Order: sequence, then C-alpha cells, then structure tokens
Amino acid sequence: MSPNGSDRSPRRPMRRKLLQALTAGLVLATATGCTYKDFPRLGMPTPVTEEAPRILSLWQGSWAAALATGVLVWGLILWSAIFHRRSRTKVEVPPQTRYNMPIEALYTVVPLIIVSVLFYFTARDETKLLSLDKKPDVTVNVVGFQWSWGFNYIEDVPGSPGNAKTSKELLAIPDRFKKDFPANAGGVYDVGTPGTKNAQTGNPGPTLWLPEGKTVRFILTSRDVIHSFWVVPFLMKQDVIPGHTNAFQVVPNHQGTFLGKCAELCGVDHSRMLFNVKVVSPERYEQHLKDLAKKGQTGYIPAGIAQTPHEKNRETNNL
Repeated sequence: MSPNGSDRSPRRPMRRKLLQALTAGLVLATATGCTYKDFPRLGMPTPVTEEAPRILSLWQGSWAAALATGVLVWGLILWSAIFHRRSRTKVEVPPQTRYNMPIEALYTVVPLIIVSVLFYFTARDETKLLSLDKKPDVTVNVVGFQWSWGFNYIEDVPGSPGNAKTSKELLAIPDRFKKDFPANAGGVYDVGTPGTKNAQTGNPGPTLWLPEGKTVRFILTSRDVIHSFWVVPFLMKQDVIPGHTNAFQVVPNHQGTFLGKCAELCGVDHSRMLFNVKVVSPERYEQHLKDLAKKGQTGYIPAGIAQTPHEKNRETNNL
C-alpha cells in the first residue's frame, strides 16, 4: 500500500498489461482469416463489372462505421469496468449520475445521425445501380424456374426470324422494357437442368454468356415462385418475382467464368439452382449466339407468369 493509504500504484502495471492484452486480442480478432490482400475488400470477391466498385465502397464504408462504433462502445465498457470497479478498501456506493440531459441527448442523436448517413449513401448508390437511363447494348431475359435457369438472348441473330416485341413467349415482360428491344430480334435461348454443367470448368448449372465492355440489361422473370438472381463477383443480386418484372444493368469488364446462384429459398431443391456467367469478347459472344441458332435453339422460352393487374396499374401510375 502507498504512504497515503491508497493501493493504486501497484495496480497500474496490471492495468497496463490488461490494456495491452485487450489491444492484442482485438487485433487478432479482426485479422483472423484475412490476408493483407483480402482485408480491404472485407471478404468480398474481386469486382468484375464497372458498377461493382460502388457496391464494394458502400460495404467497406459500412464496416468502417460499424468498427468505429464498436471500438467506442467497447472502449467505454472496458473503461467503466476497469477504472470504476469497487475499491478493495471502500465499500460505499459510488456517486450516481441521473437525468444528465446532455448525455441522454447525445446517445439519442448520435444513432440517428449514423442511421441517416448510412441511409443517404445506400439510397444514393441504389438509385444509381438500378438506373435504366442508358439504352443497353445487350438484353437478356433471365427466367427462373424450379429448379434451374433459362436465358433468352433478345438479339437479331441470323437464322432466327421473329420479333421479340410481339413474341407470345415474352408477354410477361412489360412494354416499358420492350421499347428498347432491337428490331427484328428473333433471338436465341439456352436453358438448363439441375444436372447441366459448364463444359470448361465442370461447375454445375447452365452458362450465361456476356460480352465484355458492353452494357447488359437483365430482365428478370419467374415461372413459379420467388427466386433471386445473384452473380457473386457482380456484388449484386435482385429478386426474380412471378407477376412482377425486375431489371438492372451492368458493364462486365473482366473476362472469365464466374459462379451464380439463387439467393432466395425457393423450395426443396433451392441449393441446386446454380449457373455460370462467362464473360468473353464481343466477337466470341456473337459467335456463341450463332452457335445456339445452329443448334436449333431459336426463338424464346416462356418468360414466366404475366403481370398481375395490380402490378400493371402500379407501373402505369409511375410512368
């Protein structure tokens, strides 16, 4: 015990060691499983579209805000537990602080500010990512069904007569999307089964081909229940809903074959609803469409369930 009767001096080395141990534990906890290359993406795959870095930036910013908040909260908890614990020599109740209006206002206003900032950046990025202002170079109708995927390439392909704007198989697609369809788009299609595999990689599911550097619009329709179209390195997914048509656009900027899956629990064989996305040069993409036409896969498969009257009214009122 020190000359003034206090036992604080012997405790200081212990406090210092405790803080050092807690700091080391925090570093180990946050670094576990991450290399220096992976840490900036915080578990996200390498982006392969022009739009994906925007999503990655939002993800990183959210984690940074969460980490800063966590460090503050953990720090206050540890500070209170260490420096305001009961003294060995004093057993009286410490002074109690009640009805501190500045503090109460602070812990009410700060969470509102945090949520508002996150909401602003999320709304800003979502508006940009779902914008369909630019006319697409390529349009693909993605058809989800139990238990695989079909892809209608809405293109003017030699050897495939027809018109996507009047095709009965595409009646489920609203007119607001059809106005951007190319003229005389007879189209080709590809459709998979749960047993389909990619010929090059052996990965299960059908393969969707896309041209590098081109604006691709996905029009998502379902034949039965709600699915979700998720290409993992696109860092984006969107629901495929019967009676309601969703759409979004991307510009693939990396060639390669990437994994996709259904991200919505859609039934007993949901786990088998896998597919692949193969990004190639525009020339190889055009050749692939011609190859599908030579195989006889011309025209379109049925897009899905037609829009409900309620959904048609909603879209008409929003135009």
